[in-house]
Amino acid sequence: MTIEPIAFFQSPLKGKFGTPRQSSLANSLRGNVMMAPQYKDFEALRGLELFDFIWLVWGFSANVNAGKHPTVRPPRLGGNDRVGVFASRSPFRPNNLGLSAVRLEKVSPGMLSVRGADIIDGTPIYDIKPYIPSADSHPEARAGFVDLNPWNALEVCIPDHLAERLLKACGEETLEAIREILSQDPRPHYHSDPSRIYGFSFGNLNIRFRVEEGRAVVIEIS
Repeated sequence: MTIEPIAFFQSPLKGKFGTPRQSSLANSLRGNVMMAPQYKDFEALRGLELFDFIWLVWGFSANVNAGKHPTVRPPRLGGNDRVGVFASRSPFRPNNLGLSAVRLEKVSPGMLSVRGADIIDGTPIYDIKPYIPSADSHPEARAGFVDLNPWNALEVCIPDHLAERLLKACGEETLEAIREILSQDPRPHYHSDPSRIYGFSFGNLNIRFRVEEGRAVVIEIS
């Protein structure tokens, strides 16, 4: 079977580092699904505005040439223990396909505005499906190693002068999205050096930070 993109994702996140590891972890993060020319006809999207969430089926385009293995090392396990690739949501998969549930904010001709996507800029979208709570939500279900290894979010410290400058230049929503991304600890989980400086791009911003004693401390925004 040959599949072709029906859309491409537009996001302030330009690379894998700093991108949330799951959808809905940074709900202030906005993005757009830009429909391919042959699907810009509004008829293809008719009725979608009645749903609050949608599923996006997309491609790990940044991993096309990455090696594939039957086991992977999930970040939730500290990046050391291995599980089968099909028991994980690793981006290193046989067919490079990702699946994300995102909040649908607006349906426009040729474009869907969404929140909370874990998808980088330029990612191909292969399908869109409505999210149906009665069929898609199972809050009582077991979640394997995720249940056994609780995630502790980082406290985020952005110095007042940087927060004020960011707030003035980009607004409250961008500031909150950056806080949400940092709280999830973008680092590889085998990194623990508090002096090491990390950075990721958000739109035209470069965010530099370090992590110490359960806190992500922003040291520069350029």
